[in-house]
Amino acid sequence: MALLNLRRSARARHRATDLSRGWLTGLLAAALLAIGPTTQAATTVIHAGTLLAVPGESPKSEQTLVITDDRVSQVLDGYRDPGSIAADATLIDLRDRFVMPGLMDMHVHLQSELGPENDSEDLKFSSQLVQMRSLMFARRTLETGFTTLRDAGSSEQEMYALRDAIERGWIDGPRIVAAGHVGITGGHADVSGVKPELMELYTGRSICDGPYDCRRATRDAIKYGSDLIKITSTGGVLTDRATGTGQQMEQDELREIVRAAGRMGQKVIAHAHQEDGIIAALEAGVASIEHGTYTGPKAIKLFKSTGAYLVPTLLAGHTVKVMAEESDFMSPAIREKAISVGADMQENFGKAWKAGVKVAFGTDSGVSRHGDNAMEAVLMHRAGMPPMDILVSATVNAADLIERSAELGTLETGKYADLIALDTSPLEDIESLLEVGFVMKGGKVFKHTDNTTE
Repeated sequence: MALLNLRRSARARHRATDLSRGWLTGLLAAALLAIGPTTQAATTVIHAGTLLAVPGESPKSEQTLVITDDRVSQVLDGYRDPGSIAADATLIDLRDRFVMPGLMDMHVHLQSELGPENDSEDLKFSSQLVQMRSLMFARRTLETGFTTLRDAGSSEQEMYALRDAIERGWIDGPRIVAAGHVGITGGHADVSGVKPELMELYTGRSICDGPYDCRRATRDAIKYGSDLIKITSTGGVLTDRATGTGQQMEQDELREIVRAAGRMGQKVIAHAHQEDGIIAALEAGVASIEHGTYTGPKAIKLFKSTGAYLVPTLLAGHTVKVMAEESDFMSPAIREKAISVGADMQENFGKAWKAGVKVAFGTDSGVSRHGDNAMEAVLMHRAGMPPMDILVSATVNAADLIERSAELGTLETGKYADLIALDTSPLEDIESLLEVGFVMKGGKVFKHTDNTTE
């Protein structure tokens, strides 16, 4: 009897399994019908008059780029017939242009733009309105040829949402690598210049004191979605306090932040102006120094021994100096710092680069106007950096700094089809970067101006 019951139970299980399989098969078939037939990969063929596929190497003339969906699938010599590549291939004719990888800016602040109305905007703009403006700034920057940005500190949840919405294809914009920031009480990352009640209201979770509290703040930033951690080793120009631009964070705080971030797989970058703060941050193990205004001999040795990058932001220094001299909206404390830092940044950058410090392109846009990012290249050239090295800093080096070299920085097979086209070679005239006529990101064209004349 027990054996019979066991057999009946087994038959019942088999019937249930068959029914379950039938139900799953039907559900899968319905899902496939809803999706429809598998779509073919989209193929785009670009004829490039001059192609700098890998900045740092020599450009080539009369090249064909084949793009499948969002990636480069072939780089071919000569102008190939699109029909020989794919029956439905789309041709983009850039035979009269200089084509190169999309530019990358390693230091922007997409949520703001420096000006006399900043205090009023902080009080009146909702977070939703700030988000809409950020999207405008992001799209403007993309259309000037910058296909990847590293946002070096903003209102974090809104910035993470912007990053993720772009990544999902819900909205158009450059790729964003978004930093969570950690700073000390009264330091450059802390709120300043408003009454105490507002300071208390605006002070966020990222402000810390002592190594263990800064460990907590670092973990907290990572928990809520950071791609990396931004710290402020020294004072800053736009802090409305007469606290200078020397070291502010203590060595034990710096080391603990780098250790805590590294445990969770994230890098730390450091805002730093004076050499004492640069040295302290490099000794703690940061991946890059932002600004690095007063980089001196000891800091240069540390840059070279650690392999850290300098992100120079010459455009920010130039911008605050001009504003301090030509307008009156800055407080005395800010104006004094703006003039001194702005005057010294370019010359000291030239010394650091000539000494062999690795450089990744960055502007601090948000201090300067979004969309003017390429002016950084002009200032770097005025400081003595050759055009090819500038292009490497904005492509190959930038991709290395954010650990995306396998996908970004060059136009090689398998990498994202992020590219720009210019009327004139930037190797001959670096200012040609100020007028980008064609922008593609991930195989999608965002700008294509006709450069023909009547």
